[in-house]
Amino acid sequence: MQMQTDLLEEARRQAEICNACRYCEGYCSVFPALHAERAFSDGNLTQLANLCHNCRGCSYACQYTAPHEFNLNLPQALANVRQDSWESFAFPRAAGQAFQKHGVRIAVATVIGFALLFWAIHALPTAGGDGFYAALSHNAMVAIFLPAFLFPLVSIAISLRRYWRHIDAGPFRPAHLVAAFGQAANMRNLKGGHGDGCNFEDEDRFSHARRRAHQAVMYGFLLCFASTSAGTILHYVFDMPAPYGFWSLPKLLGVSGGLLLVVGCAEMIRLKLRADPELGATGAFGGEVAFVGLLGFVGLSGLVLYALGQTAMMPALLAIHLGAVLAFFLLTPFTKMAHGFYRLAALTAEAGRKARVAG
Repeated sequence: MQMQTDLLEEARRQAEICNACRYCEGYCSVFPALHAERAFSDGNLTQLANLCHNCRGCSYACQYTAPHEFNLNLPQALANVRQDSWESFAFPRAAGQAFQKHGVRIAVATVIGFALLFWAIHALPTAGGDGFYAALSHNAMVAIFLPAFLFPLVSIAISLRRYWRHIDAGPFRPAHLVAAFGQAANMRNLKGGHGDGCNFEDEDRFSHARRRAHQAVMYGFLLCFASTSAGTILHYVFDMPAPYGFWSLPKLLGVSGGLLLVVGCAEMIRLKLRADPELGATGAFGGEVAFVGLLGFVGLSGLVLYALGQTAMMPALLAIHLGAVLAFFLLTPFTKMAHGFYRLAALTAEAGRKARVAG
């Protein structure tokens, strides 16, 4: 609790200085919301932190960074509050705190553990089937993955409810959510205040590389989800069970999504390694890399499984891929994957604030 208080107090100090200066007024969504306040509650600061995309342009433009006595580092101050909010609101909280501290080890151990579990299930007698179902029955996959899919939804819903109450966002309006989806879809806030991009990986160069990497990951994930949904509809509605050919909808969506995931995650890690660690959350690097690496591995293992699915390696590759997917789903509420949901909630709350001001 003391660390949380210290992080909030430091963010409050810096926000008050920024509110007096106002040099960065048009940089991103943070500053209109910041300048609308005169005093900053803990909820205000948490909302500002989750509006921040950590593009770092404000820090590179600031005249009050070190060695100035004010020693401003707003991107890091907000990143620390943001990271702490994800841990505090996570359900269960202990799992969120554990992943942020030991993310790489937890991700690797979880993937290996689930892969061994699937391999053990594969060794049991089955009723047979075609394609992947010859190694693991359809009913077994449903029995395992349906609860694994529902758990993160429930966990994230509880977390977002805690967040919404903490920031005192007021009544929820669907129209505000639609506006937030519009901003999230094109990553508008990663374009920078003037649309030239952000300075995330290079202080002296504006770039859209980070926005494009985020878009590749987001749309890659959505395509993979659409692939699974298409396969489910074909199986249950049209009585067309897998395996499907390359030109089928599930395969086209899945291969496209997998490629985007791998490319996007690799680029995000590259940019993260080039960026200044002093402008991000303290001690969060391991957890962030673990999440991006896990998501990229899900896409990569799926592509390798598709390429070698007709060989004797298929059962082992299937166990590894399903282990990665199951680990990803169960860890989602505690990884940086949750930041997408918090960011959407923050943008929705900000749309509501603007509507109240305009009204």
